[in-house]
Amino acid sequence: NGVNSGSASRKMFPRVARRLCVTKRTLRSKLCVNRLSVAWTRHYAAQAHEYKSKIPPKFREILQERVKRHESIQDQLEKGANMTPKEAQLLTKELGQLNELVEAIKVWEDKRAEYEELKAMIKASSEPEMINMAQEDLKQVISSLQDAETTIAEYFAKPDSADAAAAIMEIRPAAGGLEAGLFAAEMFEAYQRYAKEKSWQVEIMNYSNSDVGGVKEIIASISGKNVFKYFKFESGVHRVQRVPETETAGRVHTSTMTVAILPEAENVELDLKQSDLKIEAYRAGGAGGQHVNKTESAIRITHLPTGITVAIQEDRSQHRNKDRAMKILKARLWELERIKVQQQRSSARKSQTGTGERHERIRTYNYPQDRITDHRVNETWHGIEDLMTG
Repeated sequence: NGVNSGSASRKMFPRVARRLCVTKRTLRSKLCVNRLSVAWTRHYAAQAHEYKSKIPPKFREILQERVKRHESIQDQLEKGANMTPKEAQLLTKELGQLNELVEAIKVWEDKRAEYEELKAMIKASSEPEMINMAQEDLKQVISSLQDAETTIAEYFAKPDSADAAAAIMEIRPAAGGLEAGLFAAEMFEAYQRYAKEKSWQVEIMNYSNSDVGGVKEIIASISGKNVFKYFKFESGVHRVQRVPETETAGRVHTSTMTVAILPEAENVELDLKQSDLKIEAYRAGGAGGQHVNKTESAIRITHLPTGITVAIQEDRSQHRNKDRAMKILKARLWELERIKVQQQRSSARKSQTGTGERHERIRTYNYPQDRITDHRVNETWHGIEDLMTG
């Protein structure tokens, strides 16, 4: 019947030998030795060449999306229909960036299948020579798998071309009414404290208050070293679960806010024609006295080809409001170009924040449990107050 190849260690082999030789006294000693040889060879092969992939199952879905994207670009370029030269150039560039990754993914998938076949062969074989040959092949397969995983990891570890840029931060309350506005204001204060620790400069470009101390919208420019690199993963829907101060029955409410992080488009060539811009001056609203009511200092700029509109009334100077509006517009247009390359949504802010619904969250702040959960990596931490206070 042979020796169980799943023996835990070499120490078990004397006991296995006795079982083989004693229970069947007619066995010749040579046959017993051969069986022991096969068992040990199989056991060594199984233990010495184990392979554990470092690519988690969820991440494999992302790899398949990249492969599909690669195939889609190839198909678009082959057909070439309804495509401008600039779009073709961008697609060709993206295809070149994906080629090495897709090749590594295919090698990784092929070698994984080969690895499983060799493991099954070692387990089933009764010939020491065949096991040894499979063992040598297994070494090469594992080496190829490790090389492929390294290539895949290096692709995703490549720095974003915009990492070194300053950033435009846009914060807006979403689902949850007044409580969403309050949480949005608190999150912005937390971001400001973080920026101060990093010695970054924060310039508020637009700040719209709500009636109860919260906000309707905050747009800020954050400048410093590698700002976009550190802030870009804050983009998305943030969900808070807590008892509002105005809640008398002690019920936990769920609210959301959206954060969009756009790289500032400094030193970037944008094809921004004056004829594509509609610039309007109007009287600012809200608190501010006679100046707000009588002076047309607020500026609204609309980019006609895309429909993107930026309105700024934070400053009393029309000139400064116009400069700020142009800076935000350029950032949004640059992000739009970046996202077009990836064939995502046409609006940079919408692609980052979704609709603001509760189920779209990237992170949850649960105050009763003092828990922070990042749903993208399925990790949980505790200490909300420490996070919010820096």
